[in-house]
Amino acid sequence: MAIRLNVIGIVVTDMAASLKFYRRLGVEFAEEAEREPHVDAELGGGVRLLLDTEETIRSFHPDWQAGTEGGRIGLACDCGSAAGVDAKFEELVGAGYHGELKPFDAFWGQRYATVRDPDGNGVDLYAALA
Repeated sequence: MAIRLNVIGIVVTDMAASLKFYRRLGVEFAEEAEREPHVDAELGGGVRLLLDTEETIRSFHPDWQAGTEGGRIGLACDCGSAAGVDAKFEELVGAGYHGELKPFDAFWGQRYATVRDPDGNGVDLYAALA
């Protein structure tokens, strides 16, 4: 099973302000993205930047709290299949890493799970549902 890190996700307080900042860095987002709770942009090489509002995160992780010292950037790895998500989650949790969200079939069409790295950063595991 090949794992490929290909997503950088940021939880934002103010979508419009964040879009303004990242557009100044040359990231291209869709027109009128300011009205969306989730946006993404291609960064090249198959890597995407995702911005999600706090409300979006709470829509599927109701207990999520904004960190006081960062913790708003997450990494995501395409595991290739739903079974790949489950296997990698079990492997990491079995190795002692914290399983933040157990694998589940998300309403946006992915098998999805989250683990924490040693510094507490969220690392999402995902795959498209067949």
